[in-house]
Amino acid sequence: MNHQPLNEYVRAKRKSLGLSREEFAQKAGVGLRFLRELEQGKETLKMDKVNQVLNLLGTRLGAVPVDRVNLIES
Repeated sequence: MNHQPLNEYVRAKRKSLGLSREEFAQKAGVGLRFLRELEQGKETLKMDKVNQVLNLLGTRLGAVPVDRVNLIES
């Protein structure tokens, strides 16, 4: 399965819709600064706001299983 970092996913989807950051932020109901930080990969963001952005794309945050054995041994 191909996993894309969240910031790259949001940026690519926004661009595929032909929307500027300003337009996309307005449609998602978030501030331009928040969207900029999200697209730049800021590691600490409010999950509810991230889900507002993802909701516009028909997705949302969720738990992703990881290989715990390799995680513990590394």
